[in-house]
Amino acid sequence: MKVLIIGGTGEMGQWFSRFFKKNNYEITVWGSSGKVEIAERLGVEFAHDLDAAISSNDIVIVTVPIDITEKVIAETAPKMKSGSLLMDLTSLKVGPTEAMQKYAPNDVEILGTHPMFGPSIPSLHGQIFILTPIEERSNKWFPVMRSLFEDNGAHIEVIDPAEHDRFVSVVQGLTHFAYITIGTTFESLDFSVNESRRFMSPVYDIMLDFVGRILGQNPYLYALIQMENPEVLKVHDAFMQQCSEMSSIVRKKDVEAFTNKMKDAATHFGDTASALRRSDKLINSKIAEFDKLLDSIGQEIGVKHTYSGIVHTGIIEKVTPITVVIKGGSKLIHLKIENIRLLTEGEMHEWKLDNLDHHLRDISVLIPKGADADVIMELISCNEDIVSVEIIDRYEGIEGTERLSATFRIMIMGDLEVEKVQQVVERQLKGIGCAIRG
Repeated sequence: MKVLIIGGTGEMGQWFSRFFKKNNYEITVWGSSGKVEIAERLGVEFAHDLDAAISSNDIVIVTVPIDITEKVIAETAPKMKSGSLLMDLTSLKVGPTEAMQKYAPNDVEILGTHPMFGPSIPSLHGQIFILTPIEERSNKWFPVMRSLFEDNGAHIEVIDPAEHDRFVSVVQGLTHFAYITIGTTFESLDFSVNESRRFMSPVYDIMLDFVGRILGQNPYLYALIQMENPEVLKVHDAFMQQCSEMSSIVRKKDVEAFTNKMKDAATHFGDTASALRRSDKLINSKIAEFDKLLDSIGQEIGVKHTYSGIVHTGIIEKVTPITVVIKGGSKLIHLKIENIRLLTEGEMHEWKLDNLDHHLRDISVLIPKGADADVIMELISCNEDIVSVEIIDRYEGIEGTERLSATFRIMIMGDLEVEKVQQVVERQLKGIGCAIRG
């Protein structure tokens, strides 16, 4: 099955190129920047002749900025072959689906889609994927695409395009507008966000993370989300009216009016108890990691830097609400807690296996009569300080004994005291009746 992704050199285009390739589709990408090197890095074809690619692929996906999506659809749809599928991946659905209905031939199926995630996620597992099929225009392909996304762990929501745009005017429009406005308010007040972290509560800490997350994204994309959906302006009007009313109540010091507004909003919100539990879970996860860092002072840990991917290991020297200081060898490493993730014991073990220089030791023994050298090897390998064990020699011709001689080559974890680990292994071997040879 052949897939062409128009806008395939962008971040979302690259994500879906990898996704479809992983699911055994033959991928071709095209981007207006002409960055062939991106296609080469992805291991897919670049469409040097776009018209020929459009007419020869089974599925054509449009993932371009919202403001040019309809134009690209108008240029693309008429060139598609009979029986193929045209999809878009934009955050609006009325305009793109209407354009697909208008410009795609009747024998070309169409499907509006909106993945509710960004290109930073590793997989579809647990992600919401919105589909807006048009009646009689996606009978063949809709079940195929739905199964593909569901089989990869996505939760599918099927909705009418107009209803979709009303919901996202709040889900995205209001959310982004509020967070971006908080960020611009910080700027207008000349308020130091970094300094404020000295006094932050868990809720404020989490709020700052989401504000920063939005502000750190592509501002052009967020501008289009606000400006291209006509439903968003109604949301802005309602939001600013409520801000004005609440501010007026505060200025009047009308406690009763304030509490009544808050109670009415809580009633309309619905299940605030579940929201409290979910937010507690998020807050407690942040507190739990900080507590674990505190409890680990003086102990060895491993942390992974979220952005660079670099793993730092060493002894924790100091922990503050903002930073952790790790002594790695002779160096002190200062890291922001917000930028790191603690490695689990298993991850730490795997990192050591892959990155340390390990030590080899040979231990020759006479094993008990009737014992199995391979079973003894399995017993040795249960020691967590041992990276690997192999039998490099078996010999039955030792004068004065009928016992089998076996030599075990053990690889000892690189950051441990070799002699101590070897002594432990030899003690285990003696304990099961083996005699250590000189």
